[in-house]
Amino acid sequence: MELYLDSADLKEIEEAFQLGFLTGLTTTPTFMHRGGVTDVDGLIVKLSKIVPVLQIEALGDKAEDVLKEAKRQLALGLDPKKTVFKIPVSLEGVKACNLLRREGLLVNVHLIYTLQQAYMAMQAGASYVCPLVGRLQDQGHDALDLVDQIVFAVDHYGYDTKVMFSSVRTVEHVRNALNSGVHTITVPWKLMKVLTENNFTQLGTQQFIEHTRLMTVRVKDAINKVNPVVSASTSLTDAIIKMTEYGFGAITVTNGDGTALGVFTDGELRRKIQAEGRDVLAHKMGDFKYNPPVAVDANAMLYEASEIFKKSKVDTILVTENGKPAGMLDIQDMEID
Repeated sequence: MELYLDSADLKEIEEAFQLGFLTGLTTTPTFMHRGGVTDVDGLIVKLSKIVPVLQIEALGDKAEDVLKEAKRQLALGLDPKKTVFKIPVSLEGVKACNLLRREGLLVNVHLIYTLQQAYMAMQAGASYVCPLVGRLQDQGHDALDLVDQIVFAVDHYGYDTKVMFSSVRTVEHVRNALNSGVHTITVPWKLMKVLTENNFTQLGTQQFIEHTRLMTVRVKDAINKVNPVVSASTSLTDAIIKMTEYGFGAITVTNGDGTALGVFTDGELRRKIQAEGRDVLAHKMGDFKYNPPVAVDANAMLYEASEIFKKSKVDTILVTENGKPAGMLDIQDMEID
């Protein structure tokens, strides 16, 4: 099924066609008017150089006027093999369609609201017939049934005409188009951008990224904050100030030789203040008893740190390199930004 962009916004047209696989562009005078376009011919020429196939309006009161307008537009430098002229369905419109087709030009008879209109367009040799699904549904009609009828007529009678599903309002319309067997759909950019989105896909992708990160990133490369370190002779007051300056909920305490004595956390600070009151502030960091710190080597892979987090149920792990503190790994460092 051909996929067209439905737009007259140059910025989104340029963005959309970077995808590399769109069939072409459909546009309307209404889109251009809303976008404040004043030089219609200039925009048409510019678009013809951007998109593989350009579908543009050819208007006129009589069939001969439509043919004349199409030829005028071609004279701007458009490629007749890559230009489709859109003609509103009417008796003069289908006559104009037949005239253009005899000239070897491509035609989209659009504003189709009934099977009879589509039949006249197909009989006139239309390259495309274009039922407006969203507009029909707005009026309370069964637009999808009409699309099915037109597709059946094309297939049953062997018309060399493509059915274009247009006036696309929702992502569900795209699914409807695929199920109906139409040959072409034209979709606004705001909807086209979300056609690949799905919550389960996003969750699965995120999981793959996280698991890949666990297996390929080393602990030292995942540390996001500089770890505050103090010696055993540092006062608790100075240690608290340093923790605050670094914005860290823990601080590493080292022995005289630089090896880790332990890790002091803000949780331990609260417990000691509750137990001893303000007198605890007179202590030095070496006065406290420390359990062996939960640690991981700086060159370990993140999955090893992940296992340590799960087993120890702590939020922060001491990172060591050659037996000396090299930083702190917070459980939040394990998450993807």
